[in-house]
Amino acid sequence: MNIQEIVAILVNSGIEPNEAKIEVKMMIEHYCNYTALDVIRGVKLDYEKLKQVKEKAQLRARTKLPIQYIIGFADFMGSKYIVNENVLIPRGDTEHLVLRVLDAIRSNGYKSVLDIGTGSGCIPCSIAQRSDCDITSVDISNRALEIAQENAKRLEVDKKIRFLKSDVFKGLNGEKFDVIVSNPPYIPKDTEVQKEVTFEPKLALFTEDYDGLEFYKRIIPDAKNYLNKNGFIGFEIGYNQGNAVYELLEEANFKNIMIEKDMAGLDRVVYAQFI
Repeated sequence: MNIQEIVAILVNSGIEPNEAKIEVKMMIEHYCNYTALDVIRGVKLDYEKLKQVKEKAQLRARTKLPIQYIIGFADFMGSKYIVNENVLIPRGDTEHLVLRVLDAIRSNGYKSVLDIGTGSGCIPCSIAQRSDCDITSVDISNRALEIAQENAKRLEVDKKIRFLKSDVFKGLNGEKFDVIVSNPPYIPKDTEVQKEVTFEPKLALFTEDYDGLEFYKRIIPDAKNYLNKNGFIGFEIGYNQGNAVYELLEEANFKNIMIEKDMAGLDRVVYAQFI
């Protein structure tokens, strides 16, 4: 048994070859504690551990369970986050949103952040690692909040983040923030998705409407009640929702509205200011 044989298990199940190699690398690093330095040194992989990797690859091929849920971790902005089926798997698209928030924090001296729909906690933890802001993170899911809190403790930023159970703004008591950031559910109701995505929590993915705008319509009109003057609001959006979210922000009298694209050239982030 060798690594190529394990990669072939994934490729034969329909996973793209480069992705299959990345996933096998992730499993070897996780289950065999095998690093790039070990490769350079010519350290041989332990047979029993490699056998475990093969079994996990077979599980992945058979069920299409995402690799992050199999190993229990996902990478985001250089840190590892605990993930399971109670939270959305952090994705690179969301890193773009975090970078825009950090730019705004540095440029404007912002000190407080509200994160809506925290999930794994990847957004607030990443901001906490790179700024001195006080952060409040809300989610409607108790299980998601537990994982987010665990990630904050692992990354030693738990003192900078307050986690609250709240349906958008409902759990807040008239507090105001310099920044509101959210990666809300934005996949329209009844949309067909890849098999891997079906393992992620529907609550974090799908809206109850057919245009995916439900949460932008809930957050944007009330956001000014929770933002300080000259505050910043930023969202991750679906690839075809840029103009619609722009219009919602415009109707609510936000200024300096910007839409930015992801690496694939698709609309992915919208942000604005409360002047």
